[in-house]
Amino acid sequence: MFENATIFEFERDFAGSLRCIPMIARQKLDIVGIKMTLRQWSRLTHQERSRLVHMPCDTNAEQDTYRLLVQDLIAARADEPIRFLSTQGLEDWQQAGCIPAAVLSQAQTDGVLPPTLHQWAALAPLQRFALIKLARSRHENENFVPALKEFGVL
Repeated sequence: MFENATIFEFERDFAGSLRCIPMIARQKLDIVGIKMTLRQWSRLTHQERSRLVHMPCDTNAEQDTYRLLVQDLIAARADEPIRFLSTQGLEDWQQAGCIPAAVLSQAQTDGVLPPTLHQWAALAPLQRFALIKLARSRHENENFVPALKEFGVL
């Protein structure tokens, strides 16, 4: 079993083994502007998946290295083309002073109170990223409330 503090409890059953793409890797993929499908991810070795989870992706140089590695891995392992994402919208999780509409809307849909501005600002960037992803996702919304609880918002 893969154990690391970067795997949230709400995703541990499906991402802890790296069978699915954990939020930490999704965040890095978004930063470098690459959409990796679950099919592409599943074709990587466990060691390659772990590397994508642990590899730094903060500075421009680290992001360039990460992007090149992902492109090389997809080209070597998958029979699908690389899909690129717009990196616009990254400011949503980087902005501690404004709760995105998707998070507010998902909280309302789930019948829970959304984070207060103070709570939102106190969340780590990866936690804000996860809540936004869960709020925008068409198939993972069931993890939105567990994530709020795990992050101490509810």
